[in-house]
Amino acid sequence: MTLQTCYITSPSAPGFDVESTFQLIYIPRGEAAETSKAVTMVFTDSLAAYLAGVILSHLALTCVFLLATLAAVRWYIRDSYKVDGFSQKHVLITGCDSGFGNLLAKQLDRKGFQVMAACLTEKGAADLAAAASPRLKAFLLDVTDSASIRKAVESVSREVGERGLWGLVNNAGRSTPIGPTEWMKLEDFTKVLDVNLLGVIDVTLQFLPLLKKARGRVVNVASILGRLSLTGGGYCLSKWGVEAFSDSLRRDMQNFGINVSIIEPGFFKTNVTRIDLIDANLRRLWSRLPQDVKDSYGATYFDEYVKAQTFSMGLLCSPDISKVTRCMEHALTARFPRTRYAAGWDAKLFWIPLSYLPSFIADFIVNVILPSPKQKM
Repeated sequence: MTLQTCYITSPSAPGFDVESTFQLIYIPRGEAAETSKAVTMVFTDSLAAYLAGVILSHLALTCVFLLATLAAVRWYIRDSYKVDGFSQKHVLITGCDSGFGNLLAKQLDRKGFQVMAACLTEKGAADLAAAASPRLKAFLLDVTDSASIRKAVESVSREVGERGLWGLVNNAGRSTPIGPTEWMKLEDFTKVLDVNLLGVIDVTLQFLPLLKKARGRVVNVASILGRLSLTGGGYCLSKWGVEAFSDSLRRDMQNFGINVSIIEPGFFKTNVTRIDLIDANLRRLWSRLPQDVKDSYGATYFDEYVKAQTFSMGLLCSPDISKVTRCMEHALTARFPRTRYAAGWDAKLFWIPLSYLPSFIADFIVNVILPSPKQKM
């Protein structure tokens, strides 16, 4: 017995009408499966017709979408290919006392790499050696001292032999002193540049012959502050320099099979972002300023500046430094390493996109975060 007739009309593409009509009836129990199958076929045919209409009416857009999807899948597959023979590959990492370098050394050691971890202090070297396998070799290296670097080259050369050096990770760095540019002296810039930029260049140049033997990898740690200069002092200058040095090195060395990758971390909790060290240096800078310069900023400016630094660092810095070391590891183990790695969601979604926008936008954000001097014009 027929109850009613129900019309179901689906939305359609331009010039394409789809209308499905179903009669709701009482169905004997034995015929339920066959009737359900028929209803499903009608619905499937209608859906297929609708999708075909959408595709035909937006053919160019559909082609673009499919090509983009195929390109993304191809990139993902290519990006996942790894080199083999980890146990036969030697990797030198600078700045392994703590932070990124320390974690990366342990990470690669667990993967079976022959890790040579350069530390600045004897305690840092001893602690790292105790926490890793006997394969890992921890030794002292001052990247600001060419003689110390030459000694390290001789030691590493004996260790790697004719295989050469597979990976060099220039991780050693410092941030302080940072602060308003007017508070700085020339030596404040050189303290940072000697480690973060000139040290990177000196270490790389001296180890290049061993890297060429292995057709290896250079991984340089820059920063999002190598794209956006958000504070005064030598740190931003040094990281812009690392970006430029890495780009020129990559183009020169690709003819010899050497890949150069740049790591661009956002803000992470390491010794570089320790609030107590930054505060102590800011107080040192402020205390030596002439009184007329202090007066131009105002009596409350220093305290407000320190509070702003503390607040922003506490808000922005992520404790998960493995986001950075995973990028470093990929640069060393991938068959096709990337040129640049943005480490951290703040780098990917905020700082790097901001670096492509007009400068006045970044200026506005900095002005919102930091206090204004008393004698602002």
